[in-house]
Order: sequence, then structure tokens, then C-alpha cells
Amino acid sequence: MLKELSIRNFAIIDDLTIDFSEGLTVLTGETGAGKSIIIDAVHLLAGGRASHEFVRHGAKKAELTGLFVITNENHPIFGKLVESGIDSEEGTIILRRDINENGKSVCRVNGKLVPLTILREIGGTLIDIHGQHESQELMDEKQHIHLLDYFASSQLLDVKERYTEKYQMYRDFKRELAAINLDEQRIAQRIDLYQFQIKEIEEANLKINEEEMLQDERRRLVNFHKIFERVSVAYNAISGEQKGLDFIGDAMNALSDIVSLDDQFNEPQETVANAFYGLQDAAHQIKNVLDELEFEPERLNEVEQRLQLYQTMKRKYGSTVEEILNYFEKIKEELLKLQNHDEAIQNSEKKLAEMEATLEVLATELTAIRNKSALDLADAIMEQLRDLHMEKAKFIVNFETLHSFDMNGKDYVSFYISTNVGEPPKSLPKIASGGELSRIMLALKTIFSSSNGVTSIIFDEVDTGVSGRVAQAIAEKIAAISMHSQVLCISHLPQVAAMADQHYLIRKHVEQNRTYTSVSNIDVSSRIEEVSRMMSGAEITDLTLQHASELLKLANVRKHEMKSMSV
Repeated sequence: MLKELSIRNFAIIDDLTIDFSEGLTVLTGETGAGKSIIIDAVHLLAGGRASHEFVRHGAKKAELTGLFVITNENHPIFGKLVESGIDSEEGTIILRRDINENGKSVCRVNGKLVPLTILREIGGTLIDIHGQHESQELMDEKQHIHLLDYFASSQLLDVKERYTEKYQMYRDFKRELAAINLDEQRIAQRIDLYQFQIKEIEEANLKINEEEMLQDERRRLVNFHKIFERVSVAYNAISGEQKGLDFIGDAMNALSDIVSLDDQFNEPQETVANAFYGLQDAAHQIKNVLDELEFEPERLNEVEQRLQLYQTMKRKYGSTVEEILNYFEKIKEELLKLQNHDEAIQNSEKKLAEMEATLEVLATELTAIRNKSALDLADAIMEQLRDLHMEKAKFIVNFETLHSFDMNGKDYVSFYISTNVGEPPKSLPKIASGGELSRIMLALKTIFSSSNGVTSIIFDEVDTGVSGRVAQAIAEKIAAISMHSQVLCISHLPQVAAMADQHYLIRKHVEQNRTYTSVSNIDVSSRIEEVSRMMSGAEITDLTLQHASELLKLANVRKHEMKSMSV
């Protein structure tokens, strides 16, 4: 259950903390006092969409905190907490959400920062908010199958999981087959293109590192004259008459003549001798290079053309030789597939038919379970509608078989209803009034409340537009739901307020040109006054107070009877 809700700087709420109890809590107050703002805060704690407009004017951020206490050890929330790596102590879960003035929000669960998706998953297992607009779910026939599946979840879950897995594989494979199954003209064009590209790359005969070697050779050929002139200068400086080698030879011979006379000249003589012989070797090497150097303009042209080929191929097929060769292997495989197109299509179509046969079996199982559950759901809804003074209503779940598979199998499910004797059932969205839709949705909530595991159910003015005995029936139905789950209800109906186990009065007041919302848990006497106001409007009389007191007494008796019957 939601134990405590703390709200700061949220819309017209400055600082507010509300303690909640089990059973039915009703929030009442004048229109515009801030009742729905409190529900908006809970909705955001459950992962709803945030906006900077929620931040109170003049504040940096809005702060929302909800304390939940879960006593059921098998509640699905604990599995989600483990999956998200979040600790829970003795069944206590704290959801917190801060909304900054720029509209961005920070989410925490038990103090751990979590993304909004995780907050939404966790919040969805704790809170179920039902407002007037949610009846639109009944107005969309595409949603009816999901409501039926939710009702049948315990019997349907295993089959539907297996079907969903197979269907996703089937859908992906069908998409791949559609991509392969191109028209013949496009296939022929693709084959021609691949054949041309393969031939062009093969004839190019590209090699790893060849381009770098060609660039080095081109640099030598372009600079031939400079290289020849500089090598000649170097050779002449070493080997020419009366040049470097002669002088060093003279020095070597002179030192050799005196090393026997003074051994301090041994090391210099050896150094000069090594230099002489080293230069002599270098001179021979340079002479060999000079003899071989020959200007080859034809070779330079060949190198330039080869390098240009590399640039052309890289521009067309990849930024590197490695990429070009990888592309070459890829299109060879693609060409092989296209050339064996007919055989591939036949094999794929055979596999697709096998997948469809498997789906057909699973879809048939889904249909069988749904048909049985549909009868049970229709009976359960009509039983609830009788309590809500729609005794004459006839509700059926209509099935149509689709021509192809979708995510739900081959069933198209729609709810049909007849609200008048003698009239055949017709599509619910086409004939149900707003009040009837609210009662049908309330019937569904009643049916689901005992088994869906949600900790707190919130009704936001779902009773608008009804009165009299229907209002009393709705009040009793909401009270019945609160016996299985905590219910928070915003209501304008005195009958609903009278059934509350806890009654909060929401007021709005102005101080120093700022609007504030306050919440008070009202006592018995104040509660009589509030119910009286709800019955008569602004003016409270002795008679309305008497009627309010009587309504509260009758409500207590009725709640006692309902609890006795549920035991």
C-alpha cells in the first residue's frame, strides 16, 4: 500500500505530506482545490511524463516522494527490484522523483538512481491510475483483446510467450524473404552490377602495401636528377684525386709509421684506418649506385597510372585496400545468392511455411483459451453490471478470425453489448454512453482487482455524471475493490465519500498573493459537514446535515455487511 506521499513545490502545492491507510481513501473538495494535482504527483511517481510546468513558480525543482509498504512476499515488485539491483528492506519501497525547472527529472528507487523506464516498470506494479479518459480504452476495439488476455493471463501466459517468440522470428524471416524476393529486372540489374565490380577489382590486382611501395618509387623517379647530382658530388668528394679518401689515406700511413715508436698513437691510428676502409666501402657502394642510375620516364608514367588506379578503386569501393578486398568477397557471396535466387526462394518459402504451421498450432491454442475465458469474462461482467443497475445489459466477446498472423495470433476480439431489452448486441464503442462506459470499466477493475497484484488503485472522478441508485452502486463497487487493494478515490459523489475508511478534504487558499493547497484528514463532525456540502452545494442546512449523517450511518452498515460477505 501507499503509506505516505510527500509533495514539495509541485503546481500550487508548496509543501504537503499525506499519510494513507488501507481500504478506501476518498479525497474531496471544491473544483480547482488541487485534488487532481495530488493524483498527478502519484502518476509521476509511477513514471508518468514530466514537464517544467509542474514546478511551482519561483522554485528550482519539484520533489515527489512515495513510501510503499508491501507485506506480500510474492509480490512481483520484488522480482523487478532484484533485476534492477535495488535493495528492499522489510518490504519498504521508496520512490522519489525530482523535476527540475527545465523539465528534466531525476528518479530514485530506495535511494538508487534509476532511468525513467525502470521507475515506470516498478511504479506499474504498485499503482494503477484510472481516470475518466481511461474509459477510452474501451472505445478502442484494438485494446479489447489485451483486456481479455489480461483476464485470462494465468491460463494464457505460457502459450502466448511461446507464440510471441515464434511470431517475432517469423516476422523477421518474412522481412528477410521480402528483401530477397525482388522483381526479376532488379535482380538482373544487381547481377550485372556485381559482375562488373568483381571483374574490375580482379583486373586491378590490388596488393596490400603495394601503394606505399609505388609512392616511394615515384618519389625517387620524380627526384632522379637531384639524386644523381648529389650522389655524384658525394662520390667525387670521397674518391676524386686529392679528395677525402687520399687525405685520410695519407693520415693513416703517417700514423702507421710512428705507432711503433709511441703507443699513444695506436688508438688514433686505428680510428683513422677504420674511417679509411669505411669510406672506401662507401665509395664502392656509391659508384655502383651511380653506374645503375638511369632516368626512366616510361617507368614514372607506369607508376603514376598504377597509383591513379588505386585512388579510383578506393573512391569507388573503400577507403583502404583492406576494405576493397572485403567488399570484393562480400559481393561475390551476394552474386552467388542472386544467381541461385530461385533455389533460395524455394528453400526460404519452405521454411516460412514450416514456421506458419507452428504458429497456426499455437494460435489455435490461444483461440481456444480465449474462447473459454471470454465466456467467463462475459458472465463476470454481467454480474458486476447487475450490481451497477445495468440488469438488462447483455455483454458478449465477439471473435473474428484474421487472414494473417499478428502479435496476438489470428483473433480479432471486440466487446459487444446490448443495454436495452430486445436489441441485439452491437459494438460497445458505437452504442455505449459515457456513464455506461464508466460502469463497464469499473466492472473490469472489480474483476481484476483481486488478482492483478497492484498495491494501490486510484480512481480520478470516474463517477462523474451519475446520481441516485447508480451512484450508490458505484460507491459500493469501489468499496468492494478496496477490500482487495488500497483505493484512493477523488469523488464528487456523497455516496462514495460516505463509504470511505479515510476521508481527506482538499482546500485552496491565498496568502500574500500566492495560492496554496492544504489537505486535512477530517473527523466525524467535519465529515458530516463535507458530505452535506457534497449533497446540497455551498449551503448547509440542518436537513442536509441530517441526511449526511444518515448516509454515513447507512454506509457503515453496508460496509460491515460487505466485509462479512467477503470473509
